Amino acid sequence: MHAVPTVDVVDETFIAVPPKVVAAAFSAPSSWRRFWPDLTLDVYADRGIAGLRWTVRGALVGTMEIWLEPMLDGTVLHYFLRADPPAEDGRPATPTPRAAQREVRRRQRAAKGVALALKRELEDGRAPGCPPPAWE
Repeated sequence: MHAVPTVDVVDETFIAVPPKVVAAAFSAPSSWRRFWPDLTLDVYADRGIAGLRWTVRGALVGTMEIWLEPMLDGTVLHYFLRADPPAEDGRPATPTPRAAQREVRRRQRAAKGVALALKRELEDGRAPGCPPPAWE
């Protein structure tokens, strides 16, 4: 990877459930394929309810992280992806600036899509401002 990765995505989304509930959504490697179907992930730091860090292979090569920060009555899901297109013939791939920007925007939309889908699923219809149910 170069000093500045081609794809550098940072996203944050508040989910009104405890970190352990969000962490459970990422605990099974099968869920990773659902969220990132074109990436192969290998955990290099499992931080429990604080999140995961992966190395990334496949459509991109680099690192990815979810950091789960307790906030108020829920969790801020922080997402980081820093990666490049895979090397071609032993040389680093260098997409055109337009292609690189298109990939960044695509990955930004995908990151927000994952976060909002989890928000809908995990909050399970909880109305804004209402007290949380008693989680076990």
